[in-house]
Amino acid sequence: MLFTPINIKNTSLKNRVIMPAINLGYSLDGSVNERLINFYEARAQGGAGLIMIGGVAIEANEVWGGFLSLHDDDLIAGHRKLVNTLKKHNTTVGTQLFHAGRYSFAFANNHPIKAPSAIPSPISKQMPKELTIPEIKTIINNFGQAASRAKKAGYEVIEVIASAGYLINQFYSPVTNKRTDEYGGSLANRMKFGLEVIKEIRQQVGAEMVLSIRLGGQDFVAAGNTWREMVQFAVELEKVSLDMINVTGGWHEANIPQIQAEVPRGTYSYLAAKIKAAVNIPIVASNRINNPVTAESILNSKQADLVSVCRGFLADPDWAIKAEMDKANSIRKCIGCSVCLDMLFDSKTDTYGVGCAINPQAGREGERQITKTSQPLNILIIGAGPAGLEAARVAALKGHQVSIVEKSPTIGGQWNIASIPPGKAEFASLLDYYENIIKDLDIRLHLNTSADVELITKLNPDQILLATGAKTKKAPFPIAPEANVVEAWDILNGENPIGEEVLVIGGGSVGVETALYIAELGTLSAESLKFLMLHEAEDYETLYKLISQGSFKVTLVEMDKHLATDMGRAMRWTVMKHLKTLAINTQTETIVKEISAKGVRVEQQGEERIIPADTVVLSVGSLAENTLYEELKQKFNNVELIGDALKPAKVMDAIHQAFILANKL
Repeated sequence: MLFTPINIKNTSLKNRVIMPAINLGYSLDGSVNERLINFYEARAQGGAGLIMIGGVAIEANEVWGGFLSLHDDDLIAGHRKLVNTLKKHNTTVGTQLFHAGRYSFAFANNHPIKAPSAIPSPISKQMPKELTIPEIKTIINNFGQAASRAKKAGYEVIEVIASAGYLINQFYSPVTNKRTDEYGGSLANRMKFGLEVIKEIRQQVGAEMVLSIRLGGQDFVAAGNTWREMVQFAVELEKVSLDMINVTGGWHEANIPQIQAEVPRGTYSYLAAKIKAAVNIPIVASNRINNPVTAESILNSKQADLVSVCRGFLADPDWAIKAEMDKANSIRKCIGCSVCLDMLFDSKTDTYGVGCAINPQAGREGERQITKTSQPLNILIIGAGPAGLEAARVAALKGHQVSIVEKSPTIGGQWNIASIPPGKAEFASLLDYYENIIKDLDIRLHLNTSADVELITKLNPDQILLATGAKTKKAPFPIAPEANVVEAWDILNGENPIGEEVLVIGGGSVGVETALYIAELGTLSAESLKFLMLHEAEDYETLYKLISQGSFKVTLVEMDKHLATDMGRAMRWTVMKHLKTLAINTQTETIVKEISAKGVRVEQQGEERIIPADTVVLSVGSLAENTLYEELKQKFNNVELIGDALKPAKVMDAIHQAFILANKL
């Protein structure tokens, strides 16, 4: 069903796969540039049925954060060039218009922030000015004018955003709308602004244009709208000639994860189903739909008519065409790591805007093309972790003969451990992708094989890439022989703690996630929870305890002031929330002095004490494992280090560095 065409008015989509609007942050002035065109063209070539461009600002003072704009006629030409480029690949192209309201940043555009009511957001933390009636009318008109420009640019679908906590949301929510005039108070008054925006756009673009709205199916904020209020809004939107509703989750400020790896695939499709049951126009399901199986399931169960695949296309631009050709196993699936969001937030990255941890070409399609070599080489890669696997992929695509030597019985290296902590199971799909790549590209894989000088001499490679990963650091404090001490990596590999009290030393990402893993041991599984709930076997309070209280009492100590500072903020807040949920005793600014059989002697604020522990887990960092490199460079002059063997870092650094190096061969 995923690749069955669908007609919306007179517009025919070749399939039911939508790439929704995503702020890539590639535009510094609101205009379309070659980087944007290159990015979207790759996704059009990859088979998307509909690509939505956006968010696109409707006012000059909303051009911030890398957003595109259609606030001026001078911007139409750039959008027209983008649309025409994508249409060459038989893709329907739409655009999403937005106004951030209180989510705007005054310092970014030198204009006062305006919102339905003078209530600051927890994101910008800046006090907005309450919109006057004339200002509201101006914004409604500006939506219409921007839509008119979008039509002139050739867009076939025009969408407005009424999700994530942006302006239309702010008018509709009782949390952010405290007005007492015609735009506030009752449900009907609060939805008036959104309805008038749709009416104005319809008047400007005519009856044949497809109009869509990106609607939050649930605010997920305290005292906000539930799906019931959103269903009522959807019913009224259909009455004012809306043609399609793309249903997503909650606001940016919601404390419930929306797109992170821990969100089960397709979780929020139930919101689409609620709205679909109440209206008679096509409904799109969104959020964490990263593989064709999930997408087909949503359509076959009639929860939605189309599916929105956002970060799936970021990770693999050929997502749709691979799915259509029944090559789903070859899709590089989004792992939900949210590095893409961190890159958008972080101005310190080496390039502005969104990228992808596992797809080094995302956002750099023009500069990171892989071209065939005229001089094929015999490439030997030692180590089958993410860096080694990516280097092998790129080298093979260039036409080199590639062999991988890996001492373990499986590929992945430490990435196998990375998929063990709670909410990280999705990470394992990356290795599924590389396993298929190895077969598809005829890469020679030698598992259970240790590399040494004799073997390398026999293989006679033209180039050696050493991807031997990292090893744990030695603890910088004394450890009594009789103390029960294990490494965090060993725990994640399946070694069980002894006793009831476990103390984890090291509050970086590995230590924090190991603490969460231990704290969840002995908790109720999702399958068991469902069984008990369906049979009403236990009350809510008991069930909550069963899923949040495990077999071990866990303490986590860290010498610095904050935990998980090496983790991106898009993921960190969820991890910090789980530390509290699982009742993990966190102690920061705590220096470990010694581990004895009695426990761990620590210093806090100048005073020493002993924390009892039956098992002590070490997570004190890692070092490059390059012992083999020191040996090989004495014998060979063609050895390069890649990944953690060069310098322990994040998976994005390892994969991107491996891509760049292999692409130069």
